[in-house]
Amino acid sequence: MARERDAFEAALGSIRRRERSTAEVVDWLAERDFGSEEIEDAVGRLIEIGELDDERFARLFAEDKRELSGWGPERIAGTLRERGIDRHLIEGACADERPEQVERAATLLRQRNSALEDDRDRARALSFLTRRGYDYEVAHDAIRTAERAAG
Repeated sequence: MARERDAFEAALGSIRRRERSTAEVVDWLAERDFGSEEIEDAVGRLIEIGELDDERFARLFAEDKRELSGWGPERIAGTLRERGIDRHLIEGACADERPEQVERAATLLRQRNSALEDDRDRARALSFLTRRGYDYEVAHDAIRTAERAAG
């Protein structure tokens, strides 16, 4: 029981310092030589008391990356997959209406003061937006939106 409590306390301290997914907590505890039963018990208790919630984690992560970093849904989804989040939770967190995506991407271009005067400028803008995780169609629409706003 003392060792189980240690795994629970260690995991609780870990997620209070830095938000983590369930898979990350499991890995974190395993790296610290806790056994699978101890890990399972600790994770179960954390889920039960609401300290560990992959749905909340995915939703907040997606919101932060959209608003603070300007990431698109593809980049957010890829990072959530890497962090061990289930596909259906990723889909829910990344559900974003296309007009909102286009406007967010166009805003990024305006904030960067991206010149959109010729094909070379538009290609740079397209590359920038796709690196941020926007698909090509959204990026093209955002470039057109930013051009109209500038013109």
